[in-house]
Amino acid sequence: MKKIVQSICLFVFAFTIQAQEQAAPIFKNGEAQIVKAFKNPENWIRHDLWVETTFDSDGDGKLDRMHVDVTRPAQTENGLKLPIVYESSPYYSGVASGGRELFWNVKHELGEKVLEPTRSNVKRMGKRPIISNSQIKTWVPRGYIVVHSSSPGTGLSDGAPTVGGDNESLAPKAVIDWLNGRAKGFSERKGNKEVTAFWSTGKVGMTGTSYNGTIPLAAATTGVNGLEAIIPVAPNTSYYHYYRSNGLVRSPGGYLGEDIDVLYDFIHSGKEENRVRNNKVVRDTEMANGMDRLSGDYNDFWAGRDYLNDMKPMKAALLMSHGFNDWNVMPEHSYRIYKKASEMGLPTQIYYHQNGHGGPPPVKMMNRWFTRYLHGIENNVENDAKAWIVRENDKRSEPTPYKEYPNPDAKEITFYLKGGAPGIGHLSTEKLEIKETETLIDNYSFSAASLAQADYTNHRLLYTTPILKEDLHISGTSVITIKAASSKEAVNLSVYLVSLPWSNGRRAKITDNIITKGWADLQNYKSLTKSKPLKKGKFYEMTFKLQPDDQIIKKGQQIGLMIFSSDSEYTLLPKPGTELTVDLTGTKITIPIVGGQDAFKKAIN
Repeated sequence: MKKIVQSICLFVFAFTIQAQEQAAPIFKNGEAQIVKAFKNPENWIRHDLWVETTFDSDGDGKLDRMHVDVTRPAQTENGLKLPIVYESSPYYSGVASGGRELFWNVKHELGEKVLEPTRSNVKRMGKRPIISNSQIKTWVPRGYIVVHSSSPGTGLSDGAPTVGGDNESLAPKAVIDWLNGRAKGFSERKGNKEVTAFWSTGKVGMTGTSYNGTIPLAAATTGVNGLEAIIPVAPNTSYYHYYRSNGLVRSPGGYLGEDIDVLYDFIHSGKEENRVRNNKVVRDTEMANGMDRLSGDYNDFWAGRDYLNDMKPMKAALLMSHGFNDWNVMPEHSYRIYKKASEMGLPTQIYYHQNGHGGPPPVKMMNRWFTRYLHGIENNVENDAKAWIVRENDKRSEPTPYKEYPNPDAKEITFYLKGGAPGIGHLSTEKLEIKETETLIDNYSFSAASLAQADYTNHRLLYTTPILKEDLHISGTSVITIKAASSKEAVNLSVYLVSLPWSNGRRAKITDNIITKGWADLQNYKSLTKSKPLKKGKFYEMTFKLQPDDQIIKKGQQIGLMIFSSDSEYTLLPKPGTELTVDLTGTKITIPIVGGQDAFKKAIN
């Protein structure tokens, strides 16, 4: 009998040891695997708390506390420590409801003052303790703890939303400090009972999309210890680049008339008793005085909301993700940060797909990134390809690796313009010697798509290459220098690169027609920080970048440069009739083409 009992005890002991071994992260081929012991949601522990910050952004005399939730495997209650996947957002508790009245009126002349939009309040949604369910099903079964927090002035977090202000960087920093034992957490919003993150290894990775993708970068710019890696998806890295373009007041795609104060109203779901004060201090003073919707110039207000200016302390590994056809948060937002991080010597990779807003990297890529930098598994991810581009007809899960972005084999080719208005002119690598001008008449009633498809119209200028006999690969940022004169003191300037003939078929893809876009205010021809009214009829020369791209233009197509004025989807919409005259001899565009001049000549001959 004694031997039987001993056998049973040994079996139970062995089973317990085996269970403990299974209740730990498992890695294969450099990736964290799904662990059976972590997989069942019924065994997850979920709770919420408030983390004390270092600021008082709602002016109540007390340090703001951020609402945080935690989802972790039950095994962490008994000594198991795991790294953290963290997402923060201003959207978790709902946003303002309403229609176009919430946006600025855009039907007016450039520089004209108009009435403010209708203001709105957000009714908070959701119940404790759950802030969000995002990331949980992906990462908890793979041996991570998932944490969420509502950003300042939203949900059950204290403070005021500032849309890019310092408190939106310091709030996630405080949460990461708490996860490392350097900040205080409390079980109640106003209570004094402390909560510790005894289950945390202190290693944190952040991710999220759009505003939720901006916050990881905001946190990383503080240089906070413990934030090892970030995977921002379509992040807004500069609110100037989001709401302005080269001095021009320009809306994000799909939200004509939105501006930074509108976004503030849209997300402000925090304490109702704080809103009057927050509105007065943030929206009606700081934003009203700084956003300068009249000129569109860059200033200190916008500089303070540009994360490129704050990157010096950053040390987190960066995997950036974006869509080349994201006309909401445009692809330059990711590239400018990726480029700077690479120059700083940080571990970097960039993933671009061919679709619109959002779209994270494949889970495999994210898994390798978090496995390396949160679990410390040497999987050689830092030596993987630097750039991963989803080709036009491929799945997002099957990106093509490249040494770098832009493609190292791309070389800038300069194209010059030969007239054809009101029909179609030519793009040529040979410079014209004879002075030539062409004029268009602004009319926002005609969309960019209709202008690109028109054989004849006096509302745009269009110049095309010869028909391509072979595919042509564009990779990088095109730059235009334009010499133009206006019949008014201010004029919208819109520039598109398009692929023609335009495809309207049922099976047309997002990459079939638009190559890239750009907008500018000719009043800023000398300076982004100081515009100057145009003298009617006088020519001004301005150089600016279009959005970065990586696209293969198929044989049988033509590359077209389209110049027009008001863009019905993005710009202010002044009364039709402004004349914009372009000096063709003073205008050129450089396009980065893989293979350079030889590739282009081969494609057209």
